[in-house]
Amino acid sequence: MAENIDYSEDSIRSLDWKEHIRLRPGMYIGKLGDGSAYDDGIYVLLKEIVDNSIDEFVMGAGRTIDINLSDHKVTVRDYGRGIPLGKVIDCVSKINTGGKYDSKAFQKSVGLNGVGTKAVNALSTSFTVQSYRDGKTKIAEFEKGEIIRDEPEKETTQRNGTSINFFPDDSIFRHYRFIPEFVENMIWNYVFLNSGLTINFNGQKYFSEKGLHDLLQRNTDAETNRYPIIHLKGEDIEIAMTHGQQYGEEYYSFVNGQHTTQGGTHQAAFREAVVKTIREFYKKEFDASDVRASIVAAVAIKVQEPVFESQTKTKLGSQNIGPDGPSVRGFINDFVKKALDDYLHKHPEAADAMLKRILQSERERKDIAGIKKLANERAKKASLHNRKLRDCKIHFEDNHERKQDTTLFITEGDSASGSITKSRDVMTQAVFSLKGKPLNCFGLTKKVVYENEEFNLLQHALNIEDGLDALRYNNIVIATDADVDGMHIRLLLMTFFLQFFPDLVKAGHVSILQTPLFRVRNKKETIYCYSEEEKRAAVNKLGSKPEITRFKGLGEISPDEFGLFIGKDIRLDPVILSKEQSIKSLLEYYMGKNTPDRQQHIIGNLRVELDIIEEEKPVLAEAV
Repeated sequence: MAENIDYSEDSIRSLDWKEHIRLRPGMYIGKLGDGSAYDDGIYVLLKEIVDNSIDEFVMGAGRTIDINLSDHKVTVRDYGRGIPLGKVIDCVSKINTGGKYDSKAFQKSVGLNGVGTKAVNALSTSFTVQSYRDGKTKIAEFEKGEIIRDEPEKETTQRNGTSINFFPDDSIFRHYRFIPEFVENMIWNYVFLNSGLTINFNGQKYFSEKGLHDLLQRNTDAETNRYPIIHLKGEDIEIAMTHGQQYGEEYYSFVNGQHTTQGGTHQAAFREAVVKTIREFYKKEFDASDVRASIVAAVAIKVQEPVFESQTKTKLGSQNIGPDGPSVRGFINDFVKKALDDYLHKHPEAADAMLKRILQSERERKDIAGIKKLANERAKKASLHNRKLRDCKIHFEDNHERKQDTTLFITEGDSASGSITKSRDVMTQAVFSLKGKPLNCFGLTKKVVYENEEFNLLQHALNIEDGLDALRYNNIVIATDADVDGMHIRLLLMTFFLQFFPDLVKAGHVSILQTPLFRVRNKKETIYCYSEEEKRAAVNKLGSKPEITRFKGLGEISPDEFGLFIGKDIRLDPVILSKEQSIKSLLEYYMGKNTPDRQQHIIGNLRVELDIIEEEKPVLAEAV
C-alpha cells in the first residue's frame, strides 16, 4: 500500500522570480553546458543582453556596441537611449517589466516577454547595470539576482546608453569557457542583419555593408559557387542564395535578427518557394531535391509579435507576419516568386549556371537510385535488430524539454561502447559502435554512403539522408581512444561528415569527447586529469607517492567511472570550421594521398621518444 503523504496548504510553495530561474534555468536559456557547443547557455546569456542593444539600434538610437570578454567576465556597452533611471532596477529584476510591450515602440523586437535580462541577472554571481541618460547615471549591482548595491543618481559626462557586466555562475555553468569562434559568429550575424551597425569585440571592429550577401560570402567558397550570390531585398524580407558543389542543403535563417538555428515556418516556406519559382521559370517539374541540392541560402524576415517554439527562440512557430498580416508562407512565396523570377530573367548567365547545377544533381540522383534503394531496404531491416545502435528514448525532433541534451556517441570497438552503454543516460544518450576503422571517403561520391553498410547505418541512425530537418540527436560525439588509432578514426569520421554532411558540422552538432588520460589518487581523494599539466597539478596537490594510472583506452575505464565523464561534467571539443579555409583544401591536406605540404609538416614536427621521457622525469620524480 502506498504511503499516505500529507497534501495541504503548507505543501504549496511559491518561488520568487530569481528562485524559479535558478531552479529551472533550462526553461529560460535552454541547455546549460560548459561553452563547448554554440547553443550553450553562456552564449544565450550574452545574446539576451546584446539583443536589447540591437533593439536600440533598430529604433535609431546608437550605431555602436562594445563587447568585451575577459576570462569569465562579460561587458556590453551600447550608446542607445539608456534605461530610464527610475526603472533601472525594475528592468533587470522584475519579470514582465520592460519597454517592449507597446508595439509602437518595438514593433519587430525579439525580446518581447521581459524575461531575458532577468535570467542573466539570476544566473550570474555578479551582475552590474549602469544607465547613462541626459547627463545623469544610475548604477545597481546584484549577486544571483539579489541586489547588493543601489547607488543614487549622479552627474556624468558619458554618452547616453547602457552598460552591463556579468559573471555567469560557475555553480550552474560548470567549468565553462567562452569559445571566441562562437562569439565571433554571433557578432557577424548581428552586423550582417543590421547594416550600419558597428560592433567592437575585444578591440576588433565588425561591420557589414551588404548584409546577407556578406554572410554568404563569408560562409561559402567563391571558387566552388556555381554563380554569383543572388541578393534580394524587400520590405521586411531579405534573401541571399547560391548553389555550390557540396552535398546537402545549408540555410541561415533569421527572424527579427534572431538566428533561428532550427528553422521554422519561414525557412520551410523559403525552401518551398524556391522550388516552385524555379520550376515555373524553367517550365519543368524538377524533383524538389534536385533543385535544392547544394544550395546555400540565407533568409531574414521581420515579424510583428513573433511566436517561437521555446524561450531560446531557435525555431519560429508563427504562421502569420503579424496579428493582421499575411501568412508567413504566402508572404515569402509572393516575394520569392517575383524577385527571384525577375533576377533570373535579367541575369541569363546565372540562370544558365543554376540550370546546369540542377541537371547535374538530377543525374547524380538517378545514378545512385538503384544502390540507394537496396541500401535503404538493408538499413530498414537492420534497424529492427541493429546491434550497432543502442538508442535513447528522447530524440532531437521530439517536442521535449530535454531534446537539446540528445547525444549520439560514436565509439570504436565493443569494449568502449560497452562502458558507455552501461553508464549513459538512457533517456537522452545513444551509442553507435564502429567495428573498426571506417573507410577514408575523401574524393569519393555519395554513392559510397549507400554502398558502405556502416556509413549507411550511421546515416540512418542520425536520420540525415534528406537534410537536418529530422536530425535525431543534437550532439554527435566522436568518442575514440586518445592514441594514434583513435586519432585516425576521428579524422576518418570527420572526413565522412565534412565530405557528405558539411551542414551538420557547420551547425555545431559534431564534437570530440575528452576523456581523462590519468587518474591520480591517494586514500582520501581521486583526481582525473585530461592533460600533463593537470597531472602535475594533481601530483602536487595530493603530496608524496600518489597512485598514478594512465588510461590507454576507453575500454579500461570502468562504467562507474565513465558515468562521471559523460554526465553534467562532460568535456567536449567542438569541431569548428575556420571561415578562411575551404572544406576541399582542408580534406586534401589531411586526407589526400601523400601531399607534399603534409609530409613537410610531419617532418618538421616529429618528436622522438627521448624528448617525451625527458619531459616526464620531473613528474615521475615528484610521484616517487
